[in-house]
Amino acid sequence: MTLSRRRLIQLAGGAAAAVPIAGCSELGDKLGDNVGTRSGSSTGSKMKSELDLPEPFQVPLPRPQVLKPTNSDGSTDFYELTQRSAKVEIIPGHQTEIWGYNGTFPGPTIESRAGRRTVVRHRNELSVPVVVHLHGGKTPPEHDGYPIDYILPNGGWKPGGSMPGHSMDPGNTSQGTKDYIYPLDQPAATLWYHDHRMDFTGPQVYRGLAGFHIVRDDEEDALPLPKGEQEVPLFICDRAFSEDGSFRYPSADHNLHDPGVTEKFSDGVLGDVILVNGAPWPIMDVTNTRYRFRVLNGSNARRYGLSLDPKPRDGSSFVQIGSDSGLLGAPIGHDKIEIAPAERYDLVIDFSKFKVGTKVTLRNELDSGKLGSIMQFHVARSASDDSAVPSRLADFEQLDRSMAVQTRQFLFGQGVSGGKRVWAVNGKPFDPKRIDAQPKLGSVEIWKLVTDVHHPVHLHLAHFQVLSRQGRPPSARDAGWKDTVDILPGQVVEVLAKFTGYKGKYVFHCHNLEHEDMVMMSNLEVV
Repeated sequence: MTLSRRRLIQLAGGAAAAVPIAGCSELGDKLGDNVGTRSGSSTGSKMKSELDLPEPFQVPLPRPQVLKPTNSDGSTDFYELTQRSAKVEIIPGHQTEIWGYNGTFPGPTIESRAGRRTVVRHRNELSVPVVVHLHGGKTPPEHDGYPIDYILPNGGWKPGGSMPGHSMDPGNTSQGTKDYIYPLDQPAATLWYHDHRMDFTGPQVYRGLAGFHIVRDDEEDALPLPKGEQEVPLFICDRAFSEDGSFRYPSADHNLHDPGVTEKFSDGVLGDVILVNGAPWPIMDVTNTRYRFRVLNGSNARRYGLSLDPKPRDGSSFVQIGSDSGLLGAPIGHDKIEIAPAERYDLVIDFSKFKVGTKVTLRNELDSGKLGSIMQFHVARSASDDSAVPSRLADFEQLDRSMAVQTRQFLFGQGVSGGKRVWAVNGKPFDPKRIDAQPKLGSVEIWKLVTDVHHPVHLHLAHFQVLSRQGRPPSARDAGWKDTVDILPGQVVEVLAKFTGYKGKYVFHCHNLEHEDMVMMSNLEVV
């Protein structure tokens, strides 16, 4: 895709002064040259596996282990996680070395109560620094996982090079271990935790450093939604594999001391194997009852278009009950729903609409062949079902444009810095010392986000509601409180962000992880 500099200024409403796309990073006349290789409506290039891939729907769907607290008191639950390498079987008959929380991929699921403090002690037994971000958490800045607040390896570490625009100088570092404190003063939601190391988030998440963190509360517990075995997390991602079974990723430095990927993959890495909860194209036996699926796109760059094949004989394929940051006010039916990296959708599927014995495929309509399938459900038997999806789900505060005290514009596009091609925000590569927005605590702002290619934009701390797309009302998939918004090529999306929680410095960035690592990130400081 090619977008001219003039066209991007037009998309931003002509506000050249507010969107300085020249200066320290000159974008040039053709931002899109060699940008955005598109495969199945995703921006990136496909990494091909070197081994024979398994046939879909042969491996049972695993469920991530739910982590138990090491200790609890009247206000706090304490957990411990060790980041270490391990050998696991992902492709049948092959061993894959992962970097995992407690040596698993995905990491163990942490379940917390809203308003009850959670403390997670992370121990780094890897050879490189790590950072942990609770994605979607309302977290004090010192515990949010700022990209240079490293947990250093015990064996010592010497910084390598850095991407243009900043140094690798560490921030508030810890040696070997760090306690992350999460007050969780927020409603029930499907959050996730993942690595957030400066310049290396892409390869470190790709190797396995990600897992679910589910927040529960009394309001959600009182609803007759599917529970227990009928509530299932689905961590969907794509990976590629080398001939020896290892993950295949195009790092410029396999030891992850110097940053970057080979030039072909700077637009994003797309694997050719779809994994769900760490298993390739798995199958899950279900009863003919309702199931609640907490769906996370944990891919580096790939987008998915979720649909069911066959479709149910009546009604919608999916009933959406929640988004990134919690329950909707009322359910929404979908037959197809697109999900970008880092987005979450809380979906109910009613398998009573299928005959026992039916095999229902969760498809990816944005691709074909094996990549056109994600997993399969086998309606194996009948069972009683006392669950329901009520017409009212939660008290929901609807924001309005009139509540905004400030409007800001940010262009997410390609640039050049230090003679290297980078991804930039408002033409500037990330600099830990530069503040690009200073919203006031408790305020609501309109952020106008403009793109050249696909960019899923994530705000730390602030949850938001989508206000418009291309000047028109948002789509049904934009409903609810979100922390990540999927922006298509050449789009202008307005969001109403509410800055509640804590004062301090946070980041916002593209969650195509290769774009993020190539400095498509900025600082916001809540004052």
